[in-house]
Amino acid sequence: MPIVEFIRAVAALGVTLGLIGLAAYALRRFGPDALTRMVHARQVRRLRVVESLALDPTRRLVIFSLDGEERLMLLGEGKLLDWGPKAAAPAPVTTPAPLPAVSAPEPVV
Repeated sequence: MPIVEFIRAVAALGVTLGLIGLAAYALRRFGPDALTRMVHARQVRRLRVVESLALDPTRRLVIFSLDGEERLMLLGEGKLLDWGPKAAAPAPVTTPAPLPAVSAPEPVV
């Protein structure tokens, strides 16, 4: 019966090593920062780059959205060169309503 005990010990060792490998894979895949990643993925981002344009090798224009308002920045040489003021939305062009037609007064006889 010693051969059955040997096979049982080898099988137990295999199961144990398999569980350790499975735990290592799960830790690598889901890791201690997995919960943090899930929480940050659900957060609403306040700042978003809308568009970026390279003017030359040292300067760049960036339009970004902050809390739903778009702003313009000029970046260059490792510093903020200019902060564009908040752009006001253009006022809609409205045409005045036509005046009601006024008929000429009746001649008095």
